[in-house]
Amino acid sequence: MNRKTPFVIATRGSALALAQAHAILADARTLFPGVGFEVRVFKTTGDKLQTASLSGGDPALPKGLFTKELEVALESGEADVAVHSLKDLPTELPGGLVLGGTAARADVRDVLVYRDEAHPAAAAPTDAEWSPGKRVRRGFGAGLKLSKLPKGAEVATSSTRRAALLQSLRPDLVMTPIRGNVGTRLRKIAGDTTADATVLAAAGMVRLGLFIAPKSRLTLDPRLVAGHGHEAPPEGLLATVLEPEELLPAVGQGAIGLEIRGDNADAREFCAALNHTNTLQAVTAERAFLRAVGGGCHSPIAAYARVVGHQLHLSAAMLRDGRWHRGEARRVAREAEMLGEQLARDLGLL
Repeated sequence: MNRKTPFVIATRGSALALAQAHAILADARTLFPGVGFEVRVFKTTGDKLQTASLSGGDPALPKGLFTKELEVALESGEADVAVHSLKDLPTELPGGLVLGGTAARADVRDVLVYRDEAHPAAAAPTDAEWSPGKRVRRGFGAGLKLSKLPKGAEVATSSTRRAALLQSLRPDLVMTPIRGNVGTRLRKIAGDTTADATVLAAAGMVRLGLFIAPKSRLTLDPRLVAGHGHEAPPEGLLATVLEPEELLPAVGQGAIGLEIRGDNADAREFCAALNHTNTLQAVTAERAFLRAVGGGCHSPIAAYARVVGHQLHLSAAMLRDGRWHRGEARRVAREAEMLGEQLARDLGLL
């Protein structure tokens, strides 16, 4: 790139979005030392809907809740690239806009977060605090597995995918909605709700400086340098990582997408330098599956692709008409788009 004006990186203003944008900024400054960069924050529709369910389960909500305003900035030339959590980016983009690339994918897994049984917040209530039918705020020991949650345990999540997959594993579990960013949800589980646990994306937790220490203790990453600016999690929380074989991730989970205007030559050069090929191939297959089965639908959908040698392996699942459709397929990595469409067809979802 050879330009006199700053290259503008658009992002939402949440702590996670800013962490992602600044990670991209750091890489860009290394790759383009002579270019000026600016991170510019835009407030999206999703940020304004504080009380709405933003899980994709409400058909009345508009598409692109967390992307529209950033895309308007791209179209007007106010920004050169928009940095997204890829799972927030619709499969159908406005005319002229493209997914220019993806950063190397972080951990795709989900994490079960719950109270430590030794923490005061999990103590049994006094007689004065308890009444018949009132839920008790419980805690658990380190290394809690989904299979070891007590019968009828309450799991807080607003993700239709997580709720449906959890209930396919444990039909007795009770799902309850939870709102807010990662920090807010952690505080609620620590002491503001009687829900027994919640499930969060590992990638988002890592990008916010969170770390699962020995004995499952959730804390700040001890490798962070002074002045990192990350918020410490509430005390008394434990966490267990859930493998994809147990809880299949969302499409694009753990990946950062770089959306650009297709005719912006500087943006194309930027994306070519930052793009991680294996990640882009994997998410292309996942997004092709999502688009094939109806990317705008509100059924629980999960998909995870990974490059193995010269092949791309895709696992996917969708709940439709009360029945789960699950399967796997593989093709050479350069046929990522066809792989997603093939699996949708194989599962009878087209």
